[in-house]
Amino acid sequence: MNILFAASECVPFSKTGGLADVVGALPKALAELGHNVTVYVPRYKQTKLDSPKTVLRSVTIPFDDQYRFCSVLDGGKRGGVQFYFIEYPPFFDRDALYGLPSGDYPDNAERFALFCRAVLEAAKVLGVPDVIHCHDWQTALIPVLLRTNYMGCPSYQGVPVVFTIHNIGYQGLFSPDVLPLLGLPWELFTLNRLEFFGKTNLLKGGLVFSDYITTVSKKYSQEIQTAEYGFGLEGVLRARAGTVTGILNGVDYEEWSPETDIYTAAKFSPDTLAGKQLCKKDLLGQFGMADADINLPVLGIVSRFAAQKGFDLIAQVADRMAREQMIVVALGSGDKEYEDMFRRLHTAFPGKFGVKIGYDNTLAHKIEAGSDMFLMPSRYEPCGLNQIYSLKYGTVPIVRATGGLDDTIDPWDGEMRRGTGFKFTGYDGEALLASIREALSVFADKTEWNALMHNGMKKDYSWTSSARDYVRVYEKAKHLRAG
Repeated sequence: MNILFAASECVPFSKTGGLADVVGALPKALAELGHNVTVYVPRYKQTKLDSPKTVLRSVTIPFDDQYRFCSVLDGGKRGGVQFYFIEYPPFFDRDALYGLPSGDYPDNAERFALFCRAVLEAAKVLGVPDVIHCHDWQTALIPVLLRTNYMGCPSYQGVPVVFTIHNIGYQGLFSPDVLPLLGLPWELFTLNRLEFFGKTNLLKGGLVFSDYITTVSKKYSQEIQTAEYGFGLEGVLRARAGTVTGILNGVDYEEWSPETDIYTAAKFSPDTLAGKQLCKKDLLGQFGMADADINLPVLGIVSRFAAQKGFDLIAQVADRMAREQMIVVALGSGDKEYEDMFRRLHTAFPGKFGVKIGYDNTLAHKIEAGSDMFLMPSRYEPCGLNQIYSLKYGTVPIVRATGGLDDTIDPWDGEMRRGTGFKFTGYDGEALLASIREALSVFADKTEWNALMHNGMKKDYSWTSSARDYVRVYEKAKHLRAG
């Protein structure tokens, strides 16, 4: 099968979140199953390419006010996957992918409309696929365009679209007058198409016009059909419930494994855990805590600092967390109030809280390897990857039972020696603190803790199984589009 991926980010070329990890790993897993996969992403200022070749020098993209001309670069093959990059410096040669701390770029609708049209135009020349797989609102105009402006295009007759929601909280909301600017008909501005409380909602368009919709965990596919988690689109998804399915993200164990990790102080495995203690000592040194008691449990955090990730819960109980017999190390950036919270905690409790503001891939690996526990108290979490990484590193997750966190972590049962972590359900600081205290209690019993670590390290969330599930969805989409 010839599969085309369109996405706004992809490791190792560009990244702001888990979407990039998925687009970097899933195509490779599909290629290993024997499929031909092509990935299209924008060429950003941050994108580093080795001697790229221009394969299409000028692709004409119509807008209401003018024509724009972009080009397509051949990024070569990686892991059996062909990469192409849409180059248009006025839109993509910027300091960030989507916006600055002051807010999103005001022309994001135009930026990603150009990208979507460029993908469709380039694929006519470079290879029309059997199925198109789109990701998040930035590519939502591809299914919209295919069923409107490109309806009569012979190249795309019978080509289905599978659309994956990585986070329904980001929808691509714009003024209604963006439709004519993007060359789209006003007929799309209706309640059953792109209109959303007086605005144009690009994600909604993707959901309405795609053949199949997937999310990145089974639980999340159910949650987003409720008012609590649907962000206003739950009705659209319930109406399409027969074509909505959840497929859990896999992880790339070539990068995230304690047995081969190139960033950690030592290697280790379920059978030889001595290296984890060396990683813990190295981690404490990274946070200026080289003199800390190595026997205290270390609780790690790698995250975007935002209320969605549960940092409002941490704020509720942080001072009491500081009184527990543990050390907290946090890496991330985001909302100023949570960055300031961790700075305050570090100042007040320098031996108990360590913080690094920003993102550092090497340090992220060191936190996974050197921590004893990993905290993810999210309000909602479509899938989550760090809890899966943590399992492989013997770093026991403490999570809220939502989305992919609920799907991947089994609660510890000391009597039966079953389970892989600790979960709490209620969204409040007291429930979070109780779960942390439960973990600390089990940590004190080394026999139980070792059993818990081994349970997690034996789990396999590689991409192969998920890739096969996606192939089944592609086949259903092709059958549906064929009538």
